[in-house]
Amino acid sequence: MLWTRLAPKPLEGGGMPGAAVEVQWRVAEDEAMKKVVKKGKAIASPMLAHSVHVEVAGCKPDRWYWYEFKAGKFISTRGRTRTAPAPGQMPSKLRFAVASCQHWEAGYFTAYEHMAAENADLVFHLGDYIYEGAGRDKQIRKHTGLEIKSLTDYRNRHALYKTDKALQRIHARAPWVVTWDDHEVDNNYAADIPEDNQTRAELLERRASAYQAYYEHMPLRASAAPKGSSMLLYRSLRWGALATIPVLDTRQYRTDQPCDDGNKEPCPAVYGADATLLGETQHAWLEKELAASNARWQVIAQQVMVGRVDFKIGDGERFSMDQWGGYEACRKRLLQFLGEKKIANPIVLTGDIHSNWAHDLKVNWGDPSAPAVGVEFVGTSIASGGDGREAMDGIEKVYAENPNLKWHNARRGYIVCEMTPSSTRADYRTIDFVTKPGAPVKTARSFVVEAARPGLVNG
Repeated sequence: MLWTRLAPKPLEGGGMPGAAVEVQWRVAEDEAMKKVVKKGKAIASPMLAHSVHVEVAGCKPDRWYWYEFKAGKFISTRGRTRTAPAPGQMPSKLRFAVASCQHWEAGYFTAYEHMAAENADLVFHLGDYIYEGAGRDKQIRKHTGLEIKSLTDYRNRHALYKTDKALQRIHARAPWVVTWDDHEVDNNYAADIPEDNQTRAELLERRASAYQAYYEHMPLRASAAPKGSSMLLYRSLRWGALATIPVLDTRQYRTDQPCDDGNKEPCPAVYGADATLLGETQHAWLEKELAASNARWQVIAQQVMVGRVDFKIGDGERFSMDQWGGYEACRKRLLQFLGEKKIANPIVLTGDIHSNWAHDLKVNWGDPSAPAVGVEFVGTSIASGGDGREAMDGIEKVYAENPNLKWHNARRGYIVCEMTPSSTRADYRTIDFVTKPGAPVKTARSFVVEAARPGLVNG
């Protein structure tokens, strides 16, 4: 799946005429583009902001390719992509990076400069690719315009983010697997329920514009093209016999956050049988995908933290209502399914929270002796939250309250994982600052998961 957009004036609606433009594309086996193996033509339509989504068939499995586009006399930056192993093939490894939450105003995307050197086979972006707020003074970089609501607004905001050179480079280094969270539309929206004083009709109109612009600016197949205010984003990918990768959508189908949202002591709605993050159709689809998979690893790519973290020290509990912990019946259904069906080696990849976390996932989350049914790697933000710090205040007491929690860190950065048939290693890469360029990268912590032995081991 190859993507580009024609936009000579990206912050001014693109700057293209109101007519379709023919775009040529080529795929080669070498970076110099001497061994061209596929080529063709596509139409950049004004109906899709002159974006191009090319689905290339017939390439060899499990290998790197290079590609470029040409429109008139203009030739794109050359990109690198790769194909998955053939169905049933057991590759020796899969190397992937995990990113989320790249607030333009909060800092520079330095983490992507380091990620580009990781030689990842895939990059997972788990939401908050853009932020919807109005431009603010005295920030590291300033959003253009007011809070975005129209299709033109969302197109210009995506284009602004795409002008970042580090983001451009990592897009050109490896294929991306994307899903959204809330800020691609509006903070903490839930299905057709707004966070603020918008009406349902206003939010759905806004959502339609946001989904349209998201599709236009992401490497997504035609099957994901939006229909009004709906868009089918959840899907499943395969990496040979090594991994099945369900990609979830925890925004479009969820019920409203309980207890008036926020970080709260649980009210009865937290345990409501009908409360859901996925909706029944998506949840049933996920169970079917996991049960049918014969891959060695099941990698669930999604947005908000599955592992419950009790932030109230001592008696009582306090959880984030926007995460799986605010939808306990849905969360418990997932974890019980993993345990009862003996799903092979589940690993959950998560973003959203602007900090690093590592969990053993358990049905009985507060019991130190309870068996793990999977693990969760929660990655920090690329820039959101500014420079960050090593850990939240009182983290040692939080560890004592939460035996399933193995590690926390509040710096910026990303995760890089190397998966083999026998184990998966996760390295949490962090940088100390994003409020100025040039931050070096370090490995703050590493964990290993061994196949058929759920639970995190220090790496």
